[in-house]
Amino acid sequence: QVQLVESGGGLVQAGGSLRLSCAASGTFGSVRAMGWYRQAPGNQRELVAQITSNDGTDYGDSVKGRFTISRGNAKNTVYLQMNSLKPEDTAVYYCNMKLVWNARQYWGQGTQVTVSS
Repeated sequence: QVQLVESGGGLVQAGGSLRLSCAASGTFGSVRAMGWYRQAPGNQRELVAQITSNDGTDYGDSVKGRFTISRGNAKNTVYLQMNSLKPEDTAVYYCNMKLVWNARQYWGQGTQVTVSS
């Protein structure tokens, strides 16, 4: 069974920083991309950032210039550095992994990020 494990969420004040990490384990095929999505109560799930197997990146408009996604030294590991956090960033953040075959996607359980004003 494929498993994505997230860590690094928590409670911070506006203007602060957090660093999220995600590691994928198990048996799976070729990876197209890994990244982060978030969902706040009453809102749609939205892309935060993703990084492809050749290190191309995509960011949601609301986080550009503040968040940075990167790949770790370990296989299938991804990080999200979040700076200048705003209360609007409060959400559950989900790690996502996209495979090449069958447009298959895997999701982590989610980690809560809360930003107080």
